[in-house]
Amino acid sequence: MADRRATNRAMFWRIIRRLLGANRGRLFVMMLALGAGAAVTAALLNLQVDAKRRLTKEFRAFGANIIVTPAGSTNLGDNSGTIQEQDVARNIRDVGNPSTVAAPFLYFVTSLQKGGDSLLPEQRKQVQVVGAGTDLGAALHLLIPGWGTSQLGSWDEDITAKGHCFVGVKVAEQLQIHDGDMVELFYGAHAERLKNIRNISTGGDEDSQVFIELRTAQQLTNMSGRASLMEISFSGTPQEMMRFQSALAAKLPDAEVRPIRQFTEGEAKIYSRISGLLTATVGIVLLLTGLCVMAAMTNVAMERKMDVGLMKAIGGSMRRVLRLFLAEAALLGLAGGLIGAAVGIFLSIGLGKAVFGVAARPRLIVYPVAVALTVIVAILSAFPLRRLASIRPASVFRGEA
Repeated sequence: MADRRATNRAMFWRIIRRLLGANRGRLFVMMLALGAGAAVTAALLNLQVDAKRRLTKEFRAFGANIIVTPAGSTNLGDNSGTIQEQDVARNIRDVGNPSTVAAPFLYFVTSLQKGGDSLLPEQRKQVQVVGAGTDLGAALHLLIPGWGTSQLGSWDEDITAKGHCFVGVKVAEQLQIHDGDMVELFYGAHAERLKNIRNISTGGDEDSQVFIELRTAQQLTNMSGRASLMEISFSGTPQEMMRFQSALAAKLPDAEVRPIRQFTEGEAKIYSRISGLLTATVGIVLLLTGLCVMAAMTNVAMERKMDVGLMKAIGGSMRRVLRLFLAEAALLGLAGGLIGAAVGIFLSIGLGKAVFGVAARPRLIVYPVAVALTVIVAILSAFPLRRLASIRPASVFRGEA
């Protein structure tokens, strides 16, 4: 019995080899169609997967997407209440992911003037500005729109050290403050002499503010350990962000945790549109690939009437005969998918650079998915071979079929 099964298996694969080599021109056409379909499918799927990471990264460049404020606070600069900075930061670390970054902000109204012993009395003009104590490093690199390492130029000092500040361009214009100038900041009976690292321009409220190190602001205002709010940059999908927000809100019952909706909703809408467009395109490509292969399979069915009639005449069941042709289609789909998907993933790198300005990163999950879809399309495209089930051996041999 075992020898018979081995013989049948050997005969099965021998017939498959003969079928594949019977018409190499048509074999090449089907392989080309399946390979091209797999390449486009893999490229679009890889772009779709990479788009989620890319959009998340790009939106984080616009600043924070979640803020923590005192309960009942309605404005970002509302000083009617404060939060415990270190308590909030600890809970953010507990429920966030490794890429989550948070920066506290302590807002206060202060007077600012240009410093320097050589200034004339009439040059010692003071203006009232909003001061913001913060973690200068985190705020610069992640949280405030328009800030980044490019803003610092060749500055090589420790920007987090006490005695440094950043002055908004609108304030700098009023007081003729330039990069590297000394400034004097007054709050009540306290005064601080600071060095302006750089004038900053964001196009927002930050242009009319002065940013100093958080501990300095807390000492000036006598609010040790307190902050007006905490800005958070959380990297993840909208669903992950909402879970993070809920978990953080549960740990901070005395604070209000809310997303900055224009960022989160905009990210979700853009990704939804891109994902929908790419998915629809993949569906159309697979449909066209299937139609091309189906047309070739129709010709195959017409050519193999005599072969099927002979197989049935010598006792072969129709199920076994169809299994041969389905195995042939599956092997064609597998070969076309393996080659085309590999080409498509490399193609997506160039497409990603053209669309996002940065090359897409190959995603391993895309490869088996694209190959599996190609095999499924190849098998479904073998539908015309069902016509062979109705062939009668006698009719074939008499030339009537």
